[in-house]
Amino acid sequence: MVQTRTSAARALRKMQDSCALESDEDCSFSSDESGEDTEEDPAEDVCDEDLENIAPASKKARYQHCQQSLSWKTESDADAVPPTLRFLPAREPGVQLSMRDSHSPASLFKLFFAEDAVNTICQNTNKQAARNKGKGAKYKWVDVGAAEFYRYIGLIFYMAMMKLDHITDYWRRDSIFSVLFPSQVMSRDRYRTISWNVHMSDPEEDREDDAKKGSSDHDRLFRVKPLIYTIQNACKSFYHPHRCLAVGERVARWKGAKGFKLFVLTDSSNGYTVDFSVYTGRDNVPTGQGLSYDTVMSLINRRFLGSGYHVYMDNFYTSPKLFKDLLACKFGACGTYREFRRGCPRSAVNDLTDKSPRGTYRWIRDGRLLFVKWMDTQPVSVCSTIHTAYTGDTLRKKVKSKRGAWTTQAFPCPSPVMEYNKVLGGVALSDRLIQYYATQHKTLEWYRKLFLHLLDISATNAYILHKELMQQDGLTYKAFMEELIAELCGVTQNTPMTPANTASGAHVPVLGAELSTDIRMKATAGRKTCVYCRMHGRKQAKTPWKCRACDVYLCLQPDRNCFEAWHSDGN
Repeated sequence: MVQTRTSAARALRKMQDSCALESDEDCSFSSDESGEDTEEDPAEDVCDEDLENIAPASKKARYQHCQQSLSWKTESDADAVPPTLRFLPAREPGVQLSMRDSHSPASLFKLFFAEDAVNTICQNTNKQAARNKGKGAKYKWVDVGAAEFYRYIGLIFYMAMMKLDHITDYWRRDSIFSVLFPSQVMSRDRYRTISWNVHMSDPEEDREDDAKKGSSDHDRLFRVKPLIYTIQNACKSFYHPHRCLAVGERVARWKGAKGFKLFVLTDSSNGYTVDFSVYTGRDNVPTGQGLSYDTVMSLINRRFLGSGYHVYMDNFYTSPKLFKDLLACKFGACGTYREFRRGCPRSAVNDLTDKSPRGTYRWIRDGRLLFVKWMDTQPVSVCSTIHTAYTGDTLRKKVKSKRGAWTTQAFPCPSPVMEYNKVLGGVALSDRLIQYYATQHKTLEWYRKLFLHLLDISATNAYILHKELMQQDGLTYKAFMEELIAELCGVTQNTPMTPANTASGAHVPVLGAELSTDIRMKATAGRKTCVYCRMHGRKQAKTPWKCRACDVYLCLQPDRNCFEAWHSDGN
């Protein structure tokens, strides 16, 4: 009877493997129990079938016995080569733009922050400002438009490259630490009022969502959902990833404030952010399999991607259940794993020990699942559905001798470990690019912090598109960001930054005070000592005139033109 059921199970399993490798139909998942039962080992089949008819306590013990019955194989044992998944992307991998067209940094950035999205932000920002004014806000407000908002974004990127301690320092005057560019784009008060009111969602609809707090209908990301959807769609529309993908997490932190955790799917070849989701403190797609499982499955969209992709991840996500279900969707997977995860081998037979030499490895093949342990300075555990255990690769590592001298030695390295190290470098590249010029502003509103990180994702992806389009002729990341800032702010990089160009106005004489209506005070009201006369030891004359840009009082008379002399000296 057991042999009959075993043969039937093996036949069914061969059909499932064949479908997983050759069929183009959509994938479907089994329950947790049946999901664990996809191996080709007959002994494992018997164990899993018998588990259905025994008590829960005995079932758990029997399950652990089945896992422990697998023994680790050594370097002398040969592993089978797993079947290769056909790579069938939904589109040609790479940039989905015409190579013949010219694409400036600003035009690439606006693929993600399109004018329609910016117009929506401006409308909601103006509504929010009107609402705050109605509550008694004392600042002046003029409705913001798309052109001005792009200049505002340009200043945010400028401040990310030119970091100062406080926002007000960018409009600081009369100091050797003054910077002139921000005041040319907009005034300090205008920048701050836009920052106080920037809003992605309709304030009226915010009230409706806030009224649902405490219920399942409440959306914690309601205030940023419109912009998140826009950025996600743009990330998928203008680029199709290459074969190796990586799932990871990114924490956007701000000094003195809590950060946000995002789960991201990146192209490991260049760090492009293909898709992302924001963690809100609970599982947004609950399936009963846990947050790590649901996160990966929500990011892997077969209809958008195609099939045959290789997905790499760290030990937070890796589980046999996840890898089997990805394989059913014709996605290979590889990642480090935690040994206590359900379905991972726990056998101590022939296992590595703390005294195992560096470079030693052990492996177990359980159907399509390959589990590998490799001894580096610490044991490294990797699971894969796309690799064989060892193909002759070596990894060069620095080793310190007993005498204290450092030398470089080559150690045997299993294939899953080698490929994992290569691919995860793409995730690190994406994080590094974002952190180079990350926009970090102190703000009390959480959704404005997330708005800043969405700017970072957009700018980084725009740069990667630029590199893919230009290849060897592309700009460096620093040069790209400088050109992007100039284009968003409506200037050129070679525009002379002199006080004459500042938004406060050119160097023209203006009255320092309003004219008095009292005829007796008209000749003396508002007069102050001329700065130029005082500096050069002259008789300290008083004058009503001052320079609008320099904000200093200067004589302006036919026989004593201190205004011209002051500026001729380079002040």
